[in-house]
Amino acid sequence: MKKKISISIEETLDERLESLSQNPLFRNKSHVIEYAIEKFLRYAKTTGGGELHE
Repeated sequence: MKKKISISIEETLDERLESLSQNPLFRNKSHVIEYAIEKFLRYAKTTGGGELHE
């Protein structure tokens, strides 16, 4: 079951998400964000969820 959430992001980040959503791999921006969160959570789990660095 999907749950709607609301976030605020920088306009430049939104533009990048919009660009990525044009890729046939993704249905829309929500799909891009969901994919990115899944990848991040897998990464955090495999690294022990330690400190993140930009």
